Amino acid sequence: MTAFSHDAFLRTGLGWNERIEHHKGVKMGFSAKRIAASIGLSGAAGLLGVAAHDVVQKKHTILRNFPVLGHARYFMEFIRPEIQQYFIENNYDGRPFDRDTRSMVYERAKGLGGEQAFGTERKVLRPGHDFILHTMSPVAPMKEEPRQRLGGPDCTQPYDISLFNISSMSFGALSANAVMAMNKGAALGGFSQETGEGGLTDYHLKYGADVIWEFGSGYFGCRTEDGRFDDETFARKAAKPEIKGILIKLSQGAKPGLGGVLPGEKVTPEIAKARGVPEGETCVSPAAHPEFSTPRELLHFVARVRQAAQGKPVGIKLCAGSRIEILGLCKAMLETRIAPDWITVDGSEGGTGAAPVEFEDAVGMPLTEGLISVNNALVGVGLRDRVALGASGKVVGGADIVRRMALGADFTNSARGMMMATGCIQAQKCNTNRCPSGVATQDPRLARGIDVGDKGERVKNFHKGTMNSAMRILASMGLSSFRDLGPEHIMHRIDSTSSASYNRMYTWLTTNSLLDGTAPEDWMEKWNRSDPDSFMVARHHHTRAN
Repeated sequence: MTAFSHDAFLRTGLGWNERIEHHKGVKMGFSAKRIAASIGLSGAAGLLGVAAHDVVQKKHTILRNFPVLGHARYFMEFIRPEIQQYFIENNYDGRPFDRDTRSMVYERAKGLGGEQAFGTERKVLRPGHDFILHTMSPVAPMKEEPRQRLGGPDCTQPYDISLFNISSMSFGALSANAVMAMNKGAALGGFSQETGEGGLTDYHLKYGADVIWEFGSGYFGCRTEDGRFDDETFARKAAKPEIKGILIKLSQGAKPGLGGVLPGEKVTPEIAKARGVPEGETCVSPAAHPEFSTPRELLHFVARVRQAAQGKPVGIKLCAGSRIEILGLCKAMLETRIAPDWITVDGSEGGTGAAPVEFEDAVGMPLTEGLISVNNALVGVGLRDRVALGASGKVVGGADIVRRMALGADFTNSARGMMMATGCIQAQKCNTNRCPSGVATQDPRLARGIDVGDKGERVKNFHKGTMNSAMRILASMGLSSFRDLGPEHIMHRIDSTSSASYNRMYTWLTTNSLLDGTAPEDWMEKWNRSDPDSFMVARHHHTRAN
């Protein structure tokens, strides 16, 4: 291919400069075509290489049968959660938390009202829907948030806890900035922050908030070299003025009865210091506590911890399993005359950074059944006035607080609600270290996205807005105290034409009814089978038909 001739240019009337520019343009156009052709050939060669690899590899059937094209399937699968959340799901059917709930949390965290126009989108006639009974004679909402005292007769430093607090989340599961933002929010708002079983850290003490120090079977932050409870180390840390109570974790709602393993590569210097374990070595949390193996031994351990904590309140946290075990613990309380100052009931719908899907879906009691079971057991043996009850598991709104307190709780805790107030977008990447909001990651590049000052204010706002909502709902019911709530105030939709109160749907024991034998037969049968010296549940032997 050649350029135009000199005579041709003269005939067109173009001058010398124009001829030069035209000649350059022809050459440049020709070069661009050659580059494009080269890129096309390289791309084709690359695709051929990918196709050859796909056909030869043996790990992925789809790629082996549909080379190159099969990658589109994996790409669509990769972006499916984002497509589902942002473009497909309705406002009320997302899981674990729907869009309406998340929006309510975000608005309250910003100091807004969490309001919605035009009416509910919920299917209020769908079976399973709960609703709260109001009155034709409402009262004025209380002006100040009430508090619940933690501290039985053996406690010399009782603590008055908020009715809505930050549930257990460890540094390591959360970033340092997230922990500090929650600590600042709790300090500003006058509520408490649980540490999670990963240990007490400087981040939990940064702004002077009230702290509930939780430890589990690994005794992180208060352990000996061989993994036993270290009384001396514990006593030194528990004496800090920020520590208002101690929580012994027996089990967690999302993964009850399951221990944990933190791979060595994740045991950073900071985490090793907080947990009291060697840096870079795999860190194991056993499924069961090595310090006790029976209900009676558990209560003696509670007394030991309370003494080491100089009389500060000590609670236990569990996801309820067998009622027989709960009753065995109550028997041990009666015989030893030792009781925890409170019990936190964690529902199986509770959250976690990571757990096997079968544990999340199929193991443990949901919060409603667990809370009612523990409340009934304490009432039935006459210990309910001595032991307070906390509730955790998808508590994020004022209506959640009212419902849980009507079913027996004295106060509530929230983990994922507080995470969302800190910036969590429910990306569900907590176990990957790639949390885009910087909340559940140890990647400093992502964690720096959290401004501690701003998010601390949002955590405070979320708590305040949620408690204001709970107090407004209580007033609409004509009640002036959360202590006046009962199961008769909460209705449960059975089918599209009928509903019943929780007071009618569940059995509610009366004080000392297990001791005087007036409890219903099924409760008495379990009471008689319970053992204060064994967590093992004796089985009934049934004869199978041939």
